Amino acid sequence: KEIAKPAKDSVTEVVRSGDLISYCAEEGVRILGEGKFLVSDSFPGNERTKYCLTSKIPLGVVLAIPPFNYPVNLAVSKIGPALIAGNSLVLKPPTQGAVACLHMVHCFHLAGFPKGLISCVTGKGSEIGDFLTMHPGVNCISFTGGDTGIAISKKAGMVPLQMELGGKDACIVLEDADIDLAAANIIKGGFSYSGQRCTAVKVVLVMESVADTLVEKVNAKLAKLKVGPPEEDCDITPVVSESSANFIEGLAKDAKAKGATFCQEYKREGNLIWPVLLDHVRPDMRIAWEEPFGPIIPVIRINSIEEGIHHCNASNFGLQGCVFTKDINKAILISDAMETGTVQINSAPARGPDHFPFQGLKDSGIGSQGITNSINMMTKVKTTVINLPTPSYTMG
Repeated sequence: KEIAKPAKDSVTEVVRSGDLISYCAEEGVRILGEGKFLVSDSFPGNERTKYCLTSKIPLGVVLAIPPFNYPVNLAVSKIGPALIAGNSLVLKPPTQGAVACLHMVHCFHLAGFPKGLISCVTGKGSEIGDFLTMHPGVNCISFTGGDTGIAISKKAGMVPLQMELGGKDACIVLEDADIDLAAANIIKGGFSYSGQRCTAVKVVLVMESVADTLVEKVNAKLAKLKVGPPEEDCDITPVVSESSANFIEGLAKDAKAKGATFCQEYKREGNLIWPVLLDHVRPDMRIAWEEPFGPIIPVIRINSIEEGIHHCNASNFGLQGCVFTKDINKAILISDAMETGTVQINSAPARGPDHFPFQGLKDSGIGSQGITNSINMMTKVKTTVINLPTPSYTMG
């Protein structure tokens, strides 16, 4: 009810979060139980007079700031690694999504976590954001959201940062692609939760020779999407705010004025925007570059693989991308050429499973998420060196 996420997706998010906590508990015990033992004479010119013991210790206080679109799961993906690594945590829920977030925090209290181990501070980012992110007691910031993350990065100072700041995930479709598979994934990737996902398909770059077929198949599937309230498990639900809806509408109007083909009539009631596919989009349209965070996908027709890669890499974002082809060699070569943190081959972009590394390049972020990476990032290496009075035995 709070963020209009379809009922089935809401349940999936909560179950996934429970699984993430369980995995964190297991993985953390393994990772944090490991240390290193080094000896000085393994480096040239040194005798065996020093033994070095290394281990991982907590950073202290982790500030976690999740976004509205996954208020439970993206909070838990920060809380789990932070706690298993031995940190305490301050959680700043999204303004929209705070109620769901607070219910989730209550579960930790019900489970018997010590008072103060998780503190939850609600409020608008514009009012309390600077106080939290610049607080001298914060030893690490894990943030998922939009452009605000860039401002946080500049103000935060000498603390480790884990930032995921959105994307313009490109879907490249080659001539030899399974067009039915590509169309199904464009629908799933672009329109699930009304396109309000960092890893949503946000631009389709399709070879001209198969463009008509692809657009036709996507349109046929798009017509079957159910539009309405989240309680009725609709595919397309209202976007999160009026300002968000207005922004999406601005992108649509710009594209229309510049000659894009609307495959569906643009329709809006309040914050509810009906899904629309835009064909014949050109690089001079805002929708070709800006992240709509809504149920609208632009299709750009390309005449070469290089053209598709160039458009992808010209973006200031670099979160994920995907390639549809039956030629694994082409897929790997294109994947290597795309300046994105992850490339999916023959599937829509996605963050999970939650133990996979998840990272963005360029304006899409700093650092890598995923359970193991997050645990490592939320610890620091501590070293103890034992100095021997005389050299021990010599190597070799």
